[in-house]
Amino acid sequence: MTTHDRLKGFRGIAVILLVLIAISVMVELILQGADWRLWGMPQWRSLAYQNGGFWIGLLQNWRPNYAYQPYAMFLTYGFLHGGLAHLVVNMVTLAGLGVIAVRRIGSTRFLLLYAMSAIGGAMGFALLSTAVQPMVGASGALFGLAGALIAWEYVDRFTAEKRLWPVVRTVIWLIALNLILWWAMDGQLAWETHLGGFLTGWVTAFTIDPRSRPFDDESSA
Repeated sequence: MTTHDRLKGFRGIAVILLVLIAISVMVELILQGADWRLWGMPQWRSLAYQNGGFWIGLLQNWRPNYAYQPYAMFLTYGFLHGGLAHLVVNMVTLAGLGVIAVRRIGSTRFLLLYAMSAIGGAMGFALLSTAVQPMVGASGALFGLAGALIAWEYVDRFTAEKRLWPVVRTVIWLIALNLILWWAMDGQLAWETHLGGFLTGWVTAFTIDPRSRPFDDESSA
């Protein structure tokens, strides 16, 4: 592969990830400015959550603010965050996992995986949570990316007859991370979203790219 081809491929990866990151960053910066009374009104964050957050009640008997809100919220919640720290952690994670995923499946299938994972995360929250407050954040989609990458590593290792322990170890680490965060956040972690996103990402990975890739890892053979 020539240097030109590498640069072209890198630009393709960068564009799709930058667009996703830019949307979330722009939304949060607008809301932060409103929180700090630099523009707009402090109520903007509340209004954003009311109209873009994921509300379980809208799947029951709550009246939506607009006609398609019960459907749109399965995606819009992923572009809202609970503050700068929440945003930074998620966007750094998106950049790290996204580069690997786009390199494997390309921009179009990456967008499909990302959207399906976000929807799956929302479904997990809807089915397992009893929260009355809105759920926001990109973590459902991010855990979907993690699920997909682990699924592909499983396929690659299984086909190459490599040990599967690294896959199991990663899953255990993710479970431990959720338990630690759940404890640190006094039970306010939307683990249901993480689980739904992870499972959806795992299944979607096998659907959109079931083929194995050459695996070369002598240290873990």
